[in-house]
Amino acid sequence: MLMKRTPMRDYMLIALGALLMAIGSKNIYDPNQLVVGGVTGLGIILRSWIGMPLWLSNTLLNIPLFLAAWKFLGVKFIGRTLYGAAMLSFFLWLLPGVSLIPDGDLLLAAVFGGILSGLGFGLILIGQATTGGTDILAALLHIPFPQYSIPQILQVIDWLIVAIGVGAFGGIHALYAIISVYVVTKVSNGLMEGTHYAKAVWIITSEPTQISDAILQKLDRGVTGVHAIGMYSGKETTMLYSIMSNREITYLKDLVHEIDPNAFVILSDVREVMGEGFSREKPIPKSGSPAT
Repeated sequence: MLMKRTPMRDYMLIALGALLMAIGSKNIYDPNQLVVGGVTGLGIILRSWIGMPLWLSNTLLNIPLFLAAWKFLGVKFIGRTLYGAAMLSFFLWLLPGVSLIPDGDLLLAAVFGGILSGLGFGLILIGQATTGGTDILAALLHIPFPQYSIPQILQVIDWLIVAIGVGAFGGIHALYAIISVYVVTKVSNGLMEGTHYAKAVWIITSEPTQISDAILQKLDRGVTGVHAIGMYSGKETTMLYSIMSNREITYLKDLVHEIDPNAFVILSDVREVMGEGFSREKPIPKSGSPAT
């Protein structure tokens, strides 16, 4: 069952996400000198140059950005992002400055830091906020450069910060930082898009009624018939469409092959499914074949 969206739920997700991002930045990236972009990346560079704590650099760099956003983008734009930025600074101040990764293990730091930061960033986005920083800067630069999208501008900014990190810590650290950026992107996108994976199935067959009946009765899945015309043959047919769990696909293919060996079956990935039959795992058929 999906948890109902409420302001309290969103603020809790934002706080938890900020905590995970703070752990990734202060206890993994910073001790291993990995700069993955963003204001915290600049903070890691500043700490190595002048010893400024991460929480302080995150706060000081965000203040002018929020003031500019307030003036040019309005109070509504700031909203929860101010809370997210404040929570990140708070946790960066609160957490002890210890490394969670053995010294010198840059690969583990890049992967584990990317997982934590990706989870944190994804939770903050689900809470309909960001942590400010380069996100705000990209939105501000979008005003004089409307021909570029905000994600495009943000990407350029973050890569510039990574380039500064190359000068501060060397190319090897930058290469591992790129690995971490990839992990952050994959994890946060996966969290946003959903982790309840399934398969979308299209079946073109001369026996649509028999196959649909078998899907309904033997696999207990819904199926939709779509009117279609073969453009080469000119024949009308009913194309079947259904959503199934990954574990049911083998049984489906056996079932279809038994009824119509010449059927054309198309499978594609579905990242998230909500609705009847997918709120919890369905049991798969007990026998080795759906036809028994």
